[in-house]
Amino acid sequence: MGDVYKALADPTRRAILDELQDRGGQTLFELCARLAGKGFTSTRQAISQHLAVLSDAGLVVIRREGRYVFLDLDTSPLRQIYQRWRAGPCGSDT
Repeated sequence: MGDVYKALADPTRRAILDELQDRGGQTLFELCARLAGKGFTSTRQAISQHLAVLSDAGLVVIRREGRYVFLDLDTSPLRQIYQRWRAGPCGSDT
């Protein structure tokens, strides 16, 4: 669960998640273009590194189809965090 907190700590990674929430199934090119349109100046390589962190945390699903890579948001780690405090910390430390 610590990877999720680390992934969410960076504003660029939060913006990536916002973009994927708005529109799932984006390619890296589309994601970079949408972020640039919102004023983010990160390079494609930097966005790829952010995506690797988000994928390691389980927040982004990377799906390959032929030459293309599609990106989708996965909110299941966030639901686990929500359930931790909703159920109480004693009952969810498993």
